Amino acid sequence: MDVAVIGTGFIGGTLGRSLAGAGHRVTFGSRHPDNDRAAGETAASLASIAEALAAADSVILALPGPAVPGFADTFAHGLAGKLVIDATNRMGDPVANSRAALPETVRYARAFNSVGGESMADPVFDGIPADMFFSAPENDRSTVATVIEGVGMRPVYVGADQEALLDGLARLWLALAAGQGRGRRLAFRLLAG
Repeated sequence: MDVAVIGTGFIGGTLGRSLAGAGHRVTFGSRHPDNDRAAGETAASLASIAEALAAADSVILALPGPAVPGFADTFAHGLAGKLVIDATNRMGDPVANSRAALPETVRYARAFNSVGGESMADPVFDGIPADMFFSAPENDRSTVATVIEGVGMRPVYVGADQEALLDGLARLWLALAAGQGRGRRLAFRLLAG
């Protein structure tokens, strides 16, 4: 799968390197592709944001939340028709996801917003992978699940258009990790009997 990761910080870098290590073709879209080190020792490549979008089937959006509206305005044409997996969190805003800032022409999915980057970098706890709850259009469900599996997590689908539910899960993670001082190395697992 060809994946563009827009955002080369901690979350974007972690996700992109994991996906490249799992054999996906990853292109980091960066404002500074000549001096960005997000790919590390992986086979991922660096390109301009426009080039990364053009080469991708799917896009992971890992920008700071406040940067998304400007990004979406500038690259609306390159995003048209793409599956965009929103990993942003607009901390302190009434709505944490960035769906409203994206063009209506994208296929919107929500994932990678409900645990800290430390758990995405090392998603296995006592031999068991952490779950990543996600929302996506039904036609894109298997693609998003494949991306989540590429990061080493177990995908748990909660339905289409459920980003508000996932935003609540992120608030729960924050309450446990920071509010109760349990630390950032914390993730969720769905158990059923």
